[in-house]
Amino acid sequence: MSKNFEVSFNSPQCGWMSIGFEHDGGEFHTTTAHAPHTTALADVLNTVSGLLCKEGDYTRELKWNRDPEEYDFSFSRSGDICTIGITEYPTSARERGEVVYRFEGEAIEIAKAFLATFQQMYEERNIDEFEENWHQEFPVEEFEGLKEAVASFG
Repeated sequence: MSKNFEVSFNSPQCGWMSIGFEHDGGEFHTTTAHAPHTTALADVLNTVSGLLCKEGDYTRELKWNRDPEEYDFSFSRSGDICTIGITEYPTSARERGEVVYRFEGEAIEIAKAFLATFQQMYEERNIDEFEENWHQEFPVEEFEGLKEAVASFG
């Protein structure tokens, strides 16, 4: 199982945001758009919170884009093992997808990596003019939900 999972979501600029996932066995970096998947950040936070639910297995798939490229972000947990997979498609037709990233690790470590990144974004949201640059509000409710899920895990 891979270790040293890191997540980066950089300050948005003109409706675009650089994101990245890295671990000791691979990395993925891209730029994502605020539209048409306008709930992507909130969906990511809710999905990662869901990984910490201890009842049953868990699977969620999120869609995001770079225009024209499209992405499916899959998150799953079976027992204590979680998997994040990213499939890239050349266009919104979603034909000929290619898996461009895969990580396997513990739910709490994944959640902590996302929480650290979103904590930094939250603290810098006014300096970075987050809402103006992302063309959406910061998902505060979902961020608070992830903080609570991490704090109560165990």
